[in-house]
Amino acid sequence: MEEYFVCPECGSDDVEVIKERGRELTLKCNECGNVWHVTLPKFVKVPLIVSKHERSFKSEVELPEGEEIRVGDIVETEDDEVRITGIELEGDKRVEKARIGEIKTLWGESLTYPKVIKVSIYLPKGLTQAFKVKVPRDEEFVVGEVLEVGGYTFKVEKIKTERKMLHHGKAKADEIVAIMGHQIPRARAKRSLEIYRGYAKESK
Repeated sequence: MEEYFVCPECGSDDVEVIKERGRELTLKCNECGNVWHVTLPKFVKVPLIVSKHERSFKSEVELPEGEEIRVGDIVETEDDEVRITGIELEGDKRVEKARIGEIKTLWGESLTYPKVIKVSIYLPKGLTQAFKVKVPRDEEFVVGEVLEVGGYTFKVEKIKTERKMLHHGKAKADEIVAIMGHQIPRARAKRSLEIYRGYAKESK
């Protein structure tokens, strides 16, 4: 894990290590000549269960001992970015935050994998057609826009995010759980959404 240092005096990042003893470093700023000492944190390997929709994978992440981590924080593994969705202590106790060193297992959601959103389209006679679609996490959805999925054109009337239900405004796919709206036959859709077929078909 590469360390990045900034001079506390002048803010320059032109810094060199002039002495190293274990985790004790002596640093010198090449801009202003300031010399200071730092102790690098001890990194601990924490088991991490990463979910990619209906599949979960065992991984691990190296984190500085004693630092606090919360649900919602983003950590980096060797090949993924993961948002923490659960923290488990000994005795299977789930908490919202904890210090590294006390944690038995972290649970998280891969951020490099597309987001899967549920789409409910209200049809005549009280019928509902439901789909799961996969979209890039930074794609935005707006209440009032017209979309197409699976041959159905519909107008977005509600967007359910992880925190609330939107009746107007917009949200990024990363925080959307579901999109709902009435079918509008023969309308021109702004864009077409790709149906999610399940993890097994995605990974081929």
